[in-house]
Amino acid sequence: MNTLSLSASKHSKSFLNLLKPQTSKTQSSIFLLSHHLSTDPGPETEPNPKPNQSPKDDDLLITQAVELLQPNEKDWNFDQLHHLLFSNSAAPSPRSLFHITRRLGASSKALKFFEYVSENVASPPDSTVSLSSSFQAILELAKREPTSQNKLYDLYKMAKERNIPLNISAAALLVRSLGMVGMVDEALIVFNDLDPGLKNTHLRNAAIDVMLKSGCVDDALKVLDEMFDPKAEGRVDQVTGDIVLSYLLKREWPGRSFSEEDIVGLVLKFGEHGVFPDSVKLTKLITALCRNRKTNKAWDVLHDVMKLGGDVKAASCNALLTCLTRCNDFKRMNELMVKMKEMDIHPDVVTFGIVINSLCKSRRIDEALELFEKISEGREKSDGVSTEPDVVIYNTLIDGLCKVGRQEEGLRLMEKMRLQNGCAPNTVTYNCLIDGFNKVGDIERGCELFHQMKEEGISPSVITLNTMVDCLCKHGRLNSAIDFLNEMQRDGVKGNAVTYATLITSFCNVNNISMAMELFEQMLRDGGSTDAIVYYSLISGLSQAGRMDDAISVVSKLKEACFSLDLVSYNVLINGFCKKNKLDKVHEMVQEMEAAGVKPDSVTYNTLISYFCKAGELTTGHRILSKMIDEGLVPTAVTFGALIHAYCLNGNTDKAMKIFREMGSKSKVPPNTVIYNILIDTLCKKNEVELAISLIDSMKDKGVRPNTATFNALFKGLKENNLLEKAFEFMDQMIEHACNPDYITMEILTEWLSAVGETEKLRRFVQGYEVAASTA
Repeated sequence: MNTLSLSASKHSKSFLNLLKPQTSKTQSSIFLLSHHLSTDPGPETEPNPKPNQSPKDDDLLITQAVELLQPNEKDWNFDQLHHLLFSNSAAPSPRSLFHITRRLGASSKALKFFEYVSENVASPPDSTVSLSSSFQAILELAKREPTSQNKLYDLYKMAKERNIPLNISAAALLVRSLGMVGMVDEALIVFNDLDPGLKNTHLRNAAIDVMLKSGCVDDALKVLDEMFDPKAEGRVDQVTGDIVLSYLLKREWPGRSFSEEDIVGLVLKFGEHGVFPDSVKLTKLITALCRNRKTNKAWDVLHDVMKLGGDVKAASCNALLTCLTRCNDFKRMNELMVKMKEMDIHPDVVTFGIVINSLCKSRRIDEALELFEKISEGREKSDGVSTEPDVVIYNTLIDGLCKVGRQEEGLRLMEKMRLQNGCAPNTVTYNCLIDGFNKVGDIERGCELFHQMKEEGISPSVITLNTMVDCLCKHGRLNSAIDFLNEMQRDGVKGNAVTYATLITSFCNVNNISMAMELFEQMLRDGGSTDAIVYYSLISGLSQAGRMDDAISVVSKLKEACFSLDLVSYNVLINGFCKKNKLDKVHEMVQEMEAAGVKPDSVTYNTLISYFCKAGELTTGHRILSKMIDEGLVPTAVTFGALIHAYCLNGNTDKAMKIFREMGSKSKVPPNTVIYNILIDTLCKKNEVELAISLIDSMKDKGVRPNTATFNALFKGLKENNLLEKAFEFMDQMIEHACNPDYITMEILTEWLSAVGETEKLRRFVQGYEVAASTA
């Protein structure tokens, strides 16, 4: 490089123009970033003094020079300055020039000093190092000033034109500053123009950070590959890993997408160079893999990091344990716990909570209690564990005990919980116990716990409300459920969608549609949280009660609330309109269903097939069946039952029997008890009793269990043909299958057996004794 010999008078004016404030309203973003970038961290933040100068001498020179330069630039005494800096053979060190320039405070003033130095400094290599140090200070000052975004880059171009080399700290400052104000192309130009020997780890990290944040991913990965090279000047370090992994663990990446395999591959590559993700990043990666159902990959990456020597914490293991719990993979849970012990990774309370929760969900309560006792008694302290069970662990165990019917043990555990410091029962504790006693039908005990909870000042939640309401409704105490809801609402706990859905469904089930509608209106008036499930419950109840106009009214309100009908609701409505014989409404529902993108299922088709078959439109029924098969849906026993029943009603037994035989051969759909009953009843009415009896044998061969209706139909046919001995045989079969006779059975047999003098047989039959055997 040639010695700089430009005169200050000739060049300072144009050079100083670079540092004049812009008239733009928008001040530079660089100024806003100066707080964060006041000193660019790196290995060469400031130059060292010369070997023959002590830091003390250097500091004295700096102080004297700054005092001379304090006045306005016009009043500088260049003679004194020259005598101080250049009178002896030892020119000022790069460190001296760096600090003198930086302490001038303003970039314009510093730049004038820089021009003076460039005119008087010795020839290379001293001039190169000294001017680079002084120029670094100018960049730092300019960066802090409210200047325009282009100012730093203009300074860089000026330095390049005048062959002033950047040192590493100045280069890193430029790359970061330009990148943070969006001048990515300019930042990359600065980085790429540098000599490869100057690109140390710190500078490469700065460049990678800028590239990734701006979406220049391929450029960043190219630099990263260079850093993985064992012969590279700047090797990867922990900062590199943090920058790259922080970027890759985002949900979305500007410029390019990454697969989990890509991320895992980079983690392992960093690991081979002794760089590992911290606990937060590793936990985040494992959680993401588990969320995407890549449990095996999560397992591998955690164990690979352990194998390569990474510092794995309990949190990362907990993330994997949680996933293994959801998969019920107890084998690998145990393996991971053993591995944690081998690696001296101390489990925390979350670890034990996950394991206990898993054991409880799999009904392995005794094992969960054993682990709980070990924690409580401190047996694990010798292994480095000194944690105590928290309220979450207690609640998990209490809930687990209640779910397996060990409510009393749950109560005792709650009392033990009270004795532990900092651990007291809360709303969840009581909810678990109340639900446990309610599930076994002990409603009074559940109510007692509810009142105890309130006496202790523990506020019940909407879950408490729903637990009690659900239990009362299931036991038929609907009025008590309403009273409980009103009481809770007076205490400030409002019912939610689950509360009203439970109540509405329960009142619909007992055909109290008026109360169901009243509850629905109350829910809308109260303005509480609504859910589609409430509308679905009411639509279903109204449809089953035949109140289709009211059901359609609720559908309108559902749509006003921005909900959509689901498949089940469409099926319920279609079935309701079929029962009302409103074919136009059925057609309208099917069209609306298709327009909404809700695909009909086998229930939809079976409902339509059954409707048209009962209406005698068998051709339409078969056409719908063909469409059902074309849509890829498999006909069920209900489908064939509807067709068989229709042909039986039309007196076409042959066609009905043909469909029956095709069920087992072509369609591979086994007939059920209902289909057998339809055929047996029809055959007996047509006096084809022998064929009906053969169907009884077929039921036995196919493992289909007959019921009381089956035998009633058969007894009618046997009576008409006076096949008394056969009747005795089937009376025994009825006892054998534990089919209790109903009033129809007794009416048929009493009239017939009394007429033929076999009342003793009838008495034995009623008492559950064999009949045919006594005849023998």
